[in-house]
Order: sequence, then C-alpha cells, then structure tokens
Amino acid sequence: MTSLEIDPEAGLRVDLRNEAATIVLNRPDRLNCQSPTMWEALVAIRRELPATVRVVVLRGEGRAFSAGLDRTLFTADAADGILALPRLPEAEATARIAQWQQAFDWSSRPDVVSIAAVHGHAIGGGFQLALGTDIRIVAEDAQFTMAEPALGIVPDLGGTKRLVDLVGYSIAADICLTGRRVGAEESLRIGLASRVVPHEGLDAAVEQTVKALLAVDRDAAAETKALLQRAHGRTQDEQQAAERAAQYRRLRALAGLESEA
Repeated sequence: MTSLEIDPEAGLRVDLRNEAATIVLNRPDRLNCQSPTMWEALVAIRRELPATVRVVVLRGEGRAFSAGLDRTLFTADAADGILALPRLPEAEATARIAQWQQAFDWSSRPDVVSIAAVHGHAIGGGFQLALGTDIRIVAEDAQFTMAEPALGIVPDLGGTKRLVDLVGYSIAADICLTGRRVGAEESLRIGLASRVVPHEGLDAAVEQTVKALLAVDRDAAAETKALLQRAHGRTQDEQQAAERAAQYRRLRALAGLESEA
C-alpha cells in the first residue's frame, strides 16, 4: 500500500501500519472537499487494500472531516463536474455515478472493519462517507449536514438507505429535507454516532478501538460481522439458523476440522 500511486490531485494520503490502514482526506485548505478524482482514488485504494488489512480508518486533515463536494464542480466549464453529467446519455451518466458510489462503501466486506473519525464539518459527501463505515467515532465539535437537496440535487452516494437504516425514516427525512445540522450529542442519541469523545481525545479513542478490533480473532470477527450485516433482512428464526451455522463453522475450525469433508 505504501507503494500505491495516488493521483496528487486526489487529495488523499494512505498510511499503512501492519493490519490497519488509515486513509486521510488531505485538502485541509479546502476543508477536505471532494471531487471525482478523489472518489476514483478511494475506489482504487478500496480495491487494492492488502489482504492483511483488517481495519480501515477514514479521517480528515485540519479543521474538518469533509465539507462535501467541491463547489467548483458546479461550474458549467468543469469537464469532470456535476453539470457535465446531464450532457451524457443516461446510461453513461448513471454508470459514472455508480463508479463514484463505490468510494463510499467501506462496510460491506465482512473481513474488514471500517471506522470514520469525524471532527468538524461532515457535509454532503462527507456525511455520506462517514455513513459508509461500520463505526463512527465522533468528536464533540462534529456537525453532520446533508446539503444536497438545498443545492438542487439528491444524496446519491449511498447515503439515503444507510441513514434510514441507522436512524429511521422520519429522522432521516428531517435531516435530509431541511438541511439542518446534526451535532455530536444528537448524532449519538439517534444512533448515527457510535461514540462521542472530546476533540482532543479523538485520536486516542480511534487508536484504542483499532487495538480492540485487532485483538479479536479475525475469522470470528468476520463471521460475527456477517451475522450483524444480514440480521435486518432476516426473521428471528432465520437469524438464529445463521448463528448456528456460523458457530458450527467456528467450532470445526477451532477443532482443526475445517479442511475435512
């Protein structure tokens, strides 16, 4: 990963340490605003993570996690901007958005646990990037805002379902359709944040969480995460059946029988 070539225009830095990778949004002078170049780099990083990586941390450099979409992309002469999409055939335009959406999916792999370390503003795409992780550790100064509808567009980076799944339809509608800011304490109360910590304690809280995650047996963690991921779409009986099957696999592995027919 340290040899992975990242486009300098992407505004990202990747730090790899043993089984943990930290991806830093590194445009502090622009509050880590996002662009298609950044999204394409995130997709490449996600695809090329070494198999040894078990934990991914996403964080922002400077005063904010991410202020969302770079507003210069709304100008008519921006070749890779948002206003270029309606000039494309629908299939091509939506395929491009589908590619960008992959940059926001950090939770679907059972073998990797993702953490968003959020401080300051998490607006629009910044909000949706945090939503795409498994765990959100939030500093007391964090402010979440879904600003897209106020700009005349929709949240299209996977955030609508993830937000509804976390906080329910009514609260999600309130957040998205008013564009209001959600502070750290409210984010914890409604189930958006996993934990709220003092700003000066964010690094330590993330480090402690990474260590705790890596201390758990890798295969047991992956089986447990898979159970949690699929629980929402199952009945209680179906989930208990899945638990039984997963436990049988783990016990056979612990007994050294996993390779036997």
